Amino acid sequence: MRISPALVFLATAIFLTACRQSPAAQALLLQDVTLIDGQGQTPREHVDILIRGDSIAQIGQNLDSNGAQVMRLSGKTVMPALISAYVHVGTLQGTENDGRFYTPENVTRHLNKYQDYGVLQVLVMGTDRPILFESGLADSSMKGLAPGARLHSAGYGFGVTGGAPPAAYGMDLVMRPATKEEADRDVDKLAGLSVKTIKMWVDNAGPGKPKMDTAVYHALIAAAHRNGMKAAAHLYFIADARQLVADGIDIIAHSIRDQEIDDSLVAAIKRKNIIYIPTLALDKFAYAYGDTPPWLGDPFFKASLEPGAYEFITSQTYRNNIRNNGNYPEKSRALANALKNVYKLHKAGVLIALGTDSGASPARAQGFSEHLELELLVEAGFTPLEAITAGTLNAAKALRVAEDFGTVEPEKKADLLVLNNNPATDIRGTQSIYRVFKAGKAVSNGPLAQ
Repeated sequence: MRISPALVFLATAIFLTACRQSPAAQALLLQDVTLIDGQGQTPREHVDILIRGDSIAQIGQNLDSNGAQVMRLSGKTVMPALISAYVHVGTLQGTENDGRFYTPENVTRHLNKYQDYGVLQVLVMGTDRPILFESGLADSSMKGLAPGARLHSAGYGFGVTGGAPPAAYGMDLVMRPATKEEADRDVDKLAGLSVKTIKMWVDNAGPGKPKMDTAVYHALIAAAHRNGMKAAAHLYFIADARQLVADGIDIIAHSIRDQEIDDSLVAAIKRKNIIYIPTLALDKFAYAYGDTPPWLGDPFFKASLEPGAYEFITSQTYRNNIRNNGNYPEKSRALANALKNVYKLHKAGVLIALGTDSGASPARAQGFSEHLELELLVEAGFTPLEAITAGTLNAAKALRVAEDFGTVEPEKKADLLVLNNNPATDIRGTQSIYRVFKAGKAVSNGPLAQ
């Protein structure tokens, strides 16, 4: 019997991860930290955190260290690991994005990159491929048995024939149902893969391109709910958002960007408990390289890029392509609208969850994008602690894992970031990564560690 190289790779990776994580019951005391718990509370100073096995056992001051390994961290800040509710993995390699790159090895490489940046759970929005499920990587990753960030998958996604998303860039396996019956059948297929969220592109891919028929997306939403799944929609226009909210969408998976949102729509989104994932970093990247963005020379940014991507995005050709695009002014206006809208929704009490669309192109750097998203939320008007909650507890709620993740409190899993600086006073402090803990075990010293 021939054994697939992918299965060999996966089995080896799981074995090595298990070796790193034993013994399971080892106690670890993180001593004298400033604690940001992920719930928006004022940081607590001079706190000890006792970890047993993969979970937090106790939080307090001057905890008994008997029998525990002690890590004294005076002056450092601990917060929950970040969670990104909208990413892509596996199809990006170098300066190209293509389905042929989607292998367990490349997926794992990307998940390890997210881990280095303190992002320990990601939801891949509709661009995964069968090998993820056939190899067992999907299941083992969600359970924390595989290396890197835990991967949650929205499966293959739903689009429109001749419209969004374009089949290139690794989106050739997106399903494109034309009837209610096809939509029902396709959602049932994903349910069989234990997918909890479906992703659909309802807007068009440019002028003259078809949009998703309302009967089809009605069927997709209904089939998702029948299977206990949430439905997420890629959109841009307020008109699409209004219709989707009326029709029962669960997640708005991009900002409304064509205009400022009105109070009636804000109220409807709040009333129906719809989750809003603004992906502000996507809109910033869409025009920022037409100039020289402030992060361009930052090692924290450069370490997140694929080989050759820095030269690609800093080339005069790339800059000219952005600046000479007829939509260049519109892209900066889109971000301005996105910033206004996310803050308006946030103030109304809508659940805002961090997501970035990172990994969809070389410019949307995996890991760095999530930290940039926090900065942009603060630019929109969030306090640093509110932005952190969007990237921890709120994102955990979007992924339906908040029972175990997203906050630092007893009985939760010990997915933690140890930071040199306090992001409650300056959100860029999330970039000062000293250590990343996954399920109570140190797995990274950050992307800049030698």
